[in-house]
Amino acid sequence: MATSQAPTRQAITLKGSTNLVTEFFKYAANTILFQRGVYPSDDFHMVKKYGQTVLVTQDLALENYLDRILKQVNKWLLTGSVTQLVLAIISKDTRLPLERWVFDINLVAPPVDAAEPPPAKPESEIQAEIRYILKQIVSTVTFLPIINDPTVFNILAYTHDSADVPADEWVDTDPLAIEASKSQQVKLRNFSTDVHRIEAMVAYRYEG
Repeated sequence: MATSQAPTRQAITLKGSTNLVTEFFKYAANTILFQRGVYPSDDFHMVKKYGQTVLVTQDLALENYLDRILKQVNKWLLTGSVTQLVLAIISKDTRLPLERWVFDINLVAPPVDAAEPPPAKPESEIQAEIRYILKQIVSTVTFLPIINDPTVFNILAYTHDSADVPADEWVDTDPLAIEASKSQQVKLRNFSTDVHRIEAMVAYRYEG
């Protein structure tokens, strides 16, 4: 008699963690684009998420672009192929990078000497950590330089050499780095699931 094998806890946790991380990137990108004025404020509407109000784009072209990016990021997360995502804000006229919002993606290694796996991290705790990061992104307007020029943005993904990269959508590109002599950095809070740990920071151009 054939029996079906129940899915392992790790497989379920990986998929659930991947979806949580992908969703975080969606709301983080929207928050950054709104707060830094890359798109007009009228292009965004309020939704409830993580127990707070967040702003999400209503621009269909931007929404479709982010969805396409995040769909691929989701696949890379499932295979452990992506190590860093960067949202770079660039001057539309000079093409100079003004800000780099960096999200390092690390896999959480289980303790090697544990007799049994640690208890699962409550989703409420994960959402609280995400909530703090989004609040930090909002509060960065208090110290980031005011951007007066029109801007555009680009999303960069750093992957392992073995990653499956769709050639028609992703190409090797300039890292859009800010010169070290003109760069200031601020570390943001991090969050973690049972599988992933996300560490965030913002580097910005400072001409003072």
